[in-house]
Amino acid sequence: MANQEVTLMKGNEAIAHACIRCGADGFFGYPITPQSEIIETLALLKPWETTGMVVLQAESEVAAINMVYGGAGAGKRVITTSSSPGVALMQEGISYMAGAEIPGVIVNVQRGGPGLGTIQPSQGDYFQATRGGGNGDYNVIVLAPASVQEMADFVDLAFTLAFKYRNPAMILSDGVIGQMMEKVVLPPMKPRRTEGEIAKECPWATIGRPKSRKPNILTSLELKPEVMEERNIELQKKYAEIREKEVRYEMQQCEDADYVIVAFGSAARIAEKSIETAREQGIKVGLFRPITLWPFPTKEIAELAKTKKGILVAEINAGQMVEDVRLAVNGQTPVEHFGRLGGIVPEPEEIVEALKKLVK
Repeated sequence: MANQEVTLMKGNEAIAHACIRCGADGFFGYPITPQSEIIETLALLKPWETTGMVVLQAESEVAAINMVYGGAGAGKRVITTSSSPGVALMQEGISYMAGAEIPGVIVNVQRGGPGLGTIQPSQGDYFQATRGGGNGDYNVIVLAPASVQEMADFVDLAFTLAFKYRNPAMILSDGVIGQMMEKVVLPPMKPRRTEGEIAKECPWATIGRPKSRKPNILTSLELKPEVMEERNIELQKKYAEIREKEVRYEMQQCEDADYVIVAFGSAARIAEKSIETAREQGIKVGLFRPITLWPFPTKEIAELAKTKKGILVAEINAGQMVEDVRLAVNGQTPVEHFGRLGGIVPEPEEIVEALKKLVK
């Protein structure tokens, strides 16, 4: 961070600033705790007066995701943010975007569920994000930030990946990361793309048809099953390419570790302290943090498991990512789960005690 401007802000605020700085064209959202500071910060910053970015409070989450569909269909960098019940309402629109291959960014600052649940933090939307909460065979690129800095950095990354693969991308955060304040270096200002740049970069976009080409049609509907099967096959080829090229993860102190804690987001931050405590007590343990929850680092965890005595998956849910870890490990070493529910954030000592049970 040397020679860079360091700012103290919440994770939600960092998202708002990053939207403007990465050249976003539009934000469409609806207030819901614990992510309301995103639209509040955008309202204070008034980017429509500086960059021309549209900031609009929609009438509902359903309206917001359909606005994203429309804006992104025109090749624009558009984003929506919400929290768990709100993102649940968006699932139909997200599946439409995946089926029509429309890029866009969705931010989920998770809270406890199911249903309306609580306004406290949770990681209970892992299945919804990684399995595709709508209908059909599709995947959303999912990034899991573990710091305010990553909240800022992942906005531009999510847009880059979304447009590279013409696929929705999600930043799956939670109430801890969204609400906590940390030092952050905001990304440099990037100008919004011109209409000419959009036409060149997004030849598929519905921006008006010149005489030189046929009309662009963006839809997930196809009534002929043989054509729909071909479309699905092409989607699966794209997902295979994403799995091959876009896996991201971080490892800490795994080289000499006998045991590994696998955790993402705020649970990974807590696990860092747990590892420090466990090592002080003579337990050699490391941290494996998936950064992309989809594509999941299956191969990397499988390779790591070959030399470890056991793996503890720490999540703020009843046990969701642990299923992907068990599939990756495939019985090579014991895999156990520790989690808290209902918006309760675990203490580092609780994770250490769960680890000790695995060690025994």
